Amino acid sequence: MKTVGFIGIGIMGQAMAKNLLKAGYDVQVYTRTKAKADAVVAAGAKWCDTIAACGDGAQAVITMVGFPKDVEEVYFGEEGILKSCAPGTYVIDMTTTSPRLSEKIFEAAQKQEIYAIDAPVTGGDGGARAGTLTILAGGRKEDFDACLPLFEAMGKNIHYLGGAGSGQHAKMANQIAIAGAVAGAAEAMTYAKNAGLNVPDVLAAISTGAASSAQMSNVISRAVEGDYAPGFFIKHFIKDMKLADEESMARHVRLEVLEQVLSMYEKLAAEGDDHLGTQAILKYYDSKEG
Repeated sequence: MKTVGFIGIGIMGQAMAKNLLKAGYDVQVYTRTKAKADAVVAAGAKWCDTIAACGDGAQAVITMVGFPKDVEEVYFGEEGILKSCAPGTYVIDMTTTSPRLSEKIFEAAQKQEIYAIDAPVTGGDGGARAGTLTILAGGRKEDFDACLPLFEAMGKNIHYLGGAGSGQHAKMANQIAIAGAVAGAAEAMTYAKNAGLNVPDVLAAISTGAASSAQMSNVISRAVEGDYAPGFFIKHFIKDMKLADEESMARHVRLEVLEQVLSMYEKLAAEGDDHLGTQAILKYYDSKEG
């Protein structure tokens, strides 16, 4: 593969596209707001005015958009990928979306002789910049193998999980685990504060032992410093947790911790904080004090 189309140049997509450029790929990009692609274009990517143009001549097209409705539009819209890409193209959706939608894309792609992979990521904006993302892939094993060099340009922990939708199911499991971890870390810091301790000192003391987690060291630590800038938006985490809850309920399994954490973030979103990073869950606990 030489030419890669990349659709969706947000916080994550911008860094991922830059890493593909660094790995020697010719990258052509499209996003709804052209200004978001300026830095990638300045780094050597080619700007495309439409989704169809972004896939033109590309051996692979990667999508990294916001919500399932955006994925639907990008793949099934009037000029969507599945209508415009040539047979033999690999299409890789790295958005966290519905496993059922990934299966729908896979089945539709097969009819067009296009090879579809679902490959959501975890690792946040830091992992995207460093090229150390965890990539969770579903689809045909031979298609995963063909696209492995692309994944290696963007990530370090790369896993094939099974058939279409399997990458998305693995990402659901990841987000479920994060929900409990981020809330637990926020509760620990809230307790330390109300016990009269120096919160940064407590964070340093417990974040390398049995209580350690990426959410404590890399996420809640930012909130302790008053930094709520998004590495991962609350609105996107809410979307992920809702998807996980829906998939769980469809299997007659109730995940009570997930549901409680989802309700906390929905309260923050209702108060206008959905544009903040997930570390802003600490604000939820601050609002409960007193």
